[in-house]
Amino acid sequence: MLALGATGAHAGLLQSALTAVGVSPPPEARLPLQPRWRDLDGRETSLGAAMGGKPTLVLFADYTCSSLCGPALAFVGDALEKSGLTAKDYRLIVLGLDPKDSAADARAMREREAPGKDLPLTMLIGDEQTIHAATQAIGYRYTYDAEHDQYAHPAAILAVSGDGRVVRVVSALGISPNDLRLALTEAGRGLVGSFADHVRLLCYGFDPSVGAYTLSIQRALAASGAVTVTVLAGGIAWLAFAARRSRPR
Repeated sequence: MLALGATGAHAGLLQSALTAVGVSPPPEARLPLQPRWRDLDGRETSLGAAMGGKPTLVLFADYTCSSLCGPALAFVGDALEKSGLTAKDYRLIVLGLDPKDSAADARAMREREAPGKDLPLTMLIGDEQTIHAATQAIGYRYTYDAEHDQYAHPAAILAVSGDGRVVRVVSALGISPNDLRLALTEAGRGLVGSFADHVRLLCYGFDPSVGAYTLSIQRALAASGAVTVTVLAGGIAWLAFAARRSRPR
């Protein structure tokens, strides 16, 4: 079970709002490749241009997140470095969920969570319409906690073929290098794997410094059947270890 403990993480949303959060791609779901995003230099670009026809891993993130977005990027980056894949084999794209976030916010996350990593990583920023079009097309459901300026969203990573088709959705935590290699191989071949009904691990109400969700979030996850120990234990343990290791002594 996830450990109980005191936490500074905010969790102000009602359970009814949290149970709607998840990702369930419809058949033949595709990310729209044309809507315009901005890169970290402020240049307008498209998702298709960023992918360059390569199989791609896509991660949605709030660049000012105080929960799991940053650690999820670090975890995926570590797994990719150990996968045996090279930068020419794939792309890794992070799409900002919060239209208020800036390029400086995205750079800070990259420098904090993926420093010195040789990854084909692109981080993009979009306006509200662009973000909505991308998430709606693939059945990615999230909600906004205005009181704490935080997003509750699935901690999921999508393997996408070069033409934008979603071929697999997996948790961004507890994933192995072999899992990512297989997902990208399937994406490169255009093979659609089986989707879980929901990726329900929330990026919300989790404090990486203690490796625990707030009590209210644990109850919401348990009520929706989301606590699957065999899948999540490795990721949660890694987060707690990484947070302890990064604390000043």
